[in-house]
Amino acid sequence: MFTHRIKTGILRPIAMHDFRKPNRDKRQAVDGFINAPQRPQLNPLAPGRHGLSADRFRSTNGRRVDDFKRAEGYHPTTRSVEPIQTPITAPKLSRRAERAQQESILHMTLPGGALETNEKKKRKSKLKDSSTKHPKWRFVRRWGFRSGLIVVGLVLLIGGFLFTKGLLQANKIFKGGGKAAALQSEVKPELLKGEGDGRINILLMGKGGGDHDGPDLTDTILVASIDPINKTTTMVSIPRDLWVTVDGSSSKINAVYANHKYSALNKNSKDKAGAEKAGIKSIEATVTQVLGIPIHYYTMVDFQAFKQAVDTVGGVDINVPAELAVQEHLWDETTRKNYFLNVLAGMQHFDSTRALFFTRSRHTSPRGDFDRSERQRLFIQALSQKVLSAGTYTNPVKISQLMSAFGDHVSTDFSINDTLRLANIAKGINSANVKSIGLADPPNNYVRTDNIVGQSIVRPTAGIGDYSAIQSYIRNTLKDPYIARENAAIMVLNGTTVPGLAGTKGDQLKSYGYNIIKVDSAPTSDYQKTTLVDLTGNKKPFTKNYLEKRLGVKATTTLSDKTIVTTGTDFVLILGQDATVNSQD
Repeated sequence: MFTHRIKTGILRPIAMHDFRKPNRDKRQAVDGFINAPQRPQLNPLAPGRHGLSADRFRSTNGRRVDDFKRAEGYHPTTRSVEPIQTPITAPKLSRRAERAQQESILHMTLPGGALETNEKKKRKSKLKDSSTKHPKWRFVRRWGFRSGLIVVGLVLLIGGFLFTKGLLQANKIFKGGGKAAALQSEVKPELLKGEGDGRINILLMGKGGGDHDGPDLTDTILVASIDPINKTTTMVSIPRDLWVTVDGSSSKINAVYANHKYSALNKNSKDKAGAEKAGIKSIEATVTQVLGIPIHYYTMVDFQAFKQAVDTVGGVDINVPAELAVQEHLWDETTRKNYFLNVLAGMQHFDSTRALFFTRSRHTSPRGDFDRSERQRLFIQALSQKVLSAGTYTNPVKISQLMSAFGDHVSTDFSINDTLRLANIAKGINSANVKSIGLADPPNNYVRTDNIVGQSIVRPTAGIGDYSAIQSYIRNTLKDPYIARENAAIMVLNGTTVPGLAGTKGDQLKSYGYNIIKVDSAPTSDYQKTTLVDLTGNKKPFTKNYLEKRLGVKATTTLSDKTIVTTGTDFVLILGQDATVNSQD
């Protein structure tokens, strides 16, 4: 046991275990020197300690913290006392903090690694990890993440349900079967059957359906013709009372679909789908006969589907012209009450009921059915713009609503892919490029009212069954976009002895939109077969394709008669004797 003398002259025994007591000396080194120890104040009344703390004899970091080399001559042993270290359990790090720590260590071992940068990374990782240590934050983060997953799951579930529901209904409505080559993104000339096939012509029909009088009479008949190249649309109305003859039977055009549908049902009452196709095929052929253009698709809508479509988009706003204002009492099948329709000039809002009567009313209109057709075109144009601008076709909720409501109230031969492609084309068509025409809109008076077998009808101005003037007007208005784009210069020569043959053929080609620059007689009149000469080197393939199919010839590249002047000409058409008997409209 060691002893130590204090100022009182008393030798105090120092126990060895005193060196194991915790170090309470908070003194630190300054510039490498250890601060001199401060003597404690003696407390002679402290029993067993004599007022002297043994902490003076502890060591810090392996260095002596007291001066034992005193004048009393005591020299301590050279063996250093190892500091007592209490084992510390390192806190468990999160995965992010462990990853940050590993990256810090790796960074220090790499060339150019900086300890300062590593320490900054450690501090950042500790700060990030600190929020996860608190139970409250762990709870918030865990349940916040889980709640996010639940919300996403619900959205996907609802969206999937609506998509599936809409898809099932869509498959019921969009049966497919129609086809327009112009609807493809890349159109090849050989796919187009004839002039006008470069457009997309859709026959739109409206019927009463349900318990209405004459539920299958198509009182609304329009053709929407879309030019996918020049991004334009033209709507053409056909008067519902137009007198036509189909398969030897004459009637108003609005009864053609119903007559052939019922005729098919009389043969086989169970084949309702077959009867529907028979009615559609008949009305499509009749419209083609009247207008002289092909019909690629059809859509049939009854009153209920019409009203539901208007309700789904939240109604339609129309700037009504003054001459379209009507006032009329009408019977509302829904409320079973009289409905007073009062539509003034200017901007008007139409809900589904008002819209239906606005497009059906004709008795108080100055021009009767002609004015009603004009209102129908005006309304369909506004409704189409509302659907596209509101993004209805991309909204799963609205699509589901429409599909559910349409059900058996809409039929079409569009496929789903055709519909999506058409929607993309329609988005690029500006409202200013949507035209509306009728067959009785001045100065184009191609039809007139008349009376036959005791009933009021509409007939061509040229006479019953004479649609030549109507067809010429429609084809000039609805020019094939590929013919218009190539605008090939065509010379028509008469190689026969039939007078006026070249002029007749030239006028016919003009009605399809061809650019006829010259009509004349050929140097000789002994051509037996019609000749088509392509001077462009196949640089205008659509015009070449159309002419070959119309004339039934194969184009050549060499002109047999060198005396024919072809300056500025792309195609030379020399009519032969076969053109007098094989002329094709």
